[in-house]
Amino acid sequence: MKRIIVDYKKLTPEILGLLVEKYPDGYDDDQIISFKNAKNETVEAVEVKTEDAIYLVKVSTRLENTMANFDEDDYDDSDYNEPIVEIPEKDEEEDKD
Repeated sequence: MKRIIVDYKKLTPEILGLLVEKYPDGYDDDQIISFKNAKNETVEAVEVKTEDAIYLVKVSTRLENTMANFDEDDYDDSDYNEPIVEIPEKDEEEDKD
């Protein structure tokens, strides 16, 4: 399964809808995942799964506002053409270290 990091600015209506469905009252600190990105920067995100991918959506105040004001009818899919960055798969041996 692919793991993909997404900034709130690049959320598709589908992913935003899944986030709102999973976190209808917003997310709590215990639902936030922290990890280091390729630049060794700490990133905080919330997770949402689809059939073929796990999306890690970067946490921000704007994400909370976007989720609170989400209305699927307001979004046009043609606005979301930019690629989303995929997280490289880890080797199982790296996980053991």
